[in-house]
Amino acid sequence: MRVHLPAYRLLAGAALLFAACAGPSRSYRAGLNAKIAAHDYAGARADIEQNKTSEYGEKNSVLYYLDLGMVQHDSASYRESELSLATAENRMEELFTRSVSRRAGTLLLNDNTTKYAGEVFERALLNAFRALNYVFLGKTDDALVEARKVTAYLGRFNEFMQGKSGYQDSAFSQYLSAMLFEQNGDHDDARIAYKAAAAAYKTYAADYGMPEPEFTSPPYSRLESLGVGELIFFHYNGPAPMKISRTFQVAWNEAMLAVSQSGEEEAGSERFANAVNAGLIGSAITVAYPQYVQDPYTIAGSRIEAAGARSESLLVEDISAIARQVLESKNAAIRLRAIARATIKFVLARAASAEVENRAGAGLGFLAKMVTSAAGAATETADTRGWTTLPAQIRMARVTAAPGRQDVKITFTDRNGAPSGTIDFKDVEVVKGRRTYLHYRTAH
Repeated sequence: MRVHLPAYRLLAGAALLFAACAGPSRSYRAGLNAKIAAHDYAGARADIEQNKTSEYGEKNSVLYYLDLGMVQHDSASYRESELSLATAENRMEELFTRSVSRRAGTLLLNDNTTKYAGEVFERALLNAFRALNYVFLGKTDDALVEARKVTAYLGRFNEFMQGKSGYQDSAFSQYLSAMLFEQNGDHDDARIAYKAAAAAYKTYAADYGMPEPEFTSPPYSRLESLGVGELIFFHYNGPAPMKISRTFQVAWNEAMLAVSQSGEEEAGSERFANAVNAGLIGSAITVAYPQYVQDPYTIAGSRIEAAGARSESLLVEDISAIARQVLESKNAAIRLRAIARATIKFVLARAASAEVENRAGAGLGFLAKMVTSAAGAATETADTRGWTTLPAQIRMARVTAAPGRQDVKITFTDRNGAPSGTIDFKDVEVVKGRRTYLHYRTAH
């Protein structure tokens, strides 16, 4: 006897598809962050490269190159980082510009089954870190190209979202652009970028409770006349926030309303309608959605000291807060789609098991119900993919110093302002009328 089970086969196949491309596991990501916290960048890089297939896979190649590029940047391998981030950007651009139509059958598959294209803030940070790669390579013109890309991309994205995006601008990228324009002598562009940064920081204050950083260093144009140079220190602090999967129960009548609101009630075609009419329903369904969590870290600040001058670092980009807000702005739509998808799969699973029972007997019907239920549950795990090797925040300190070779001391502080460690940059060259850039990563 031949039994035709399109829903049964679809859901079972979906479970296998999910398992093949769900993205890096929580344990893998935690291990990677532990190596970064220990400054074992060689070990972190080896982990990423060794797990290119097992943890990332082809559908998560963007994540692979993002994670690799950030670790390379942390370890001062700027040219290698540039190649990795450029590859990630090219793939993100392809996915962004490709027209994706969510047709009937695709609603049955979790977002995990699609190629990861990156969050909007991740794309903005990608170009910011590409710009910083060029800054540390001494290529200001190339750095400016990358900084300009942030504004161009966000403009296209917000146009695509018809102004409904929860993330409009990257304040840090605008501020970095302004500093680079100053160095390049583009004073009008610098003024415009500083103005854009100030506007973005006002939005940050409203959305994330983050005040606009106010630095007291003299304008770049005055460094020469003052006979000093300026040290810029970037402090990448904390481990990246991670997405986890949360679940909640939805009453059946609410679930049916969600299917109607989603406009996807035809996903199961005639089979869906027949199953509902036949009463193949339950009292509630379980739905998964993603949520960011921030692992704790003890270092809260830093200060730079050189030639008797000192300056505290200020928060210039709260990546953790941005990530949470961006996801929350999308979660209403994510949950609606998840409810609709879970509902349709639930009904199709009941219809498939009933069909098997009618054609092959109660025993196989029970087995079909078990398999389709398991497949439905597996494919409803939330999409927890994200750029693991990012810091939780970017801090920046600016201090002027006399020209010449200087030893630069960085002191890290805890949440009470007490020192919690120091590092020294030996024999740093300070050039009159110019800026010298330094960076360091803490993740514990």
